[in-house]
Amino acid sequence: MTSVQTLTQRICKTLDDKKASDIVIVDIAHLTIVADCFVICSGRSTTQVKGLAGAVEEELSKQHGIEPLRVEGVGEGRWAVLDYGGVIVHVFHEETRQMYTLEQLWADGANVTRYEGTPN
Repeated sequence: MTSVQTLTQRICKTLDDKKASDIVIVDIAHLTIVADCFVICSGRSTTQVKGLAGAVEEELSKQHGIEPLRVEGVGEGRWAVLDYGGVIVHVFHEETRQMYTLEQLWADGANVTRYEGTPN
């Protein structure tokens, strides 16, 4: 079984490799039982949003044998959600992300971490 921390890092690396912008990790374990964390990122177009969601799904499935419990919104390319149990991935179109400000809704101060990539 993959730990939430390991899964989160795999997701973030995949998003970073595919040029997602503004990747953040929001620790919500102390706020809800829905998940342990959200990974939130942006795509610059509906095509990129779809591509980012697809890349995460493909990487985790083919390379690690991990399937999402649920996938929503990929077809529209405005806000895709991939539910991996402990980690829920939100891939937003930039404009949609600004409208919903999801990380601010769940933030209580010290629980938001900006993904800075893997060390070289």
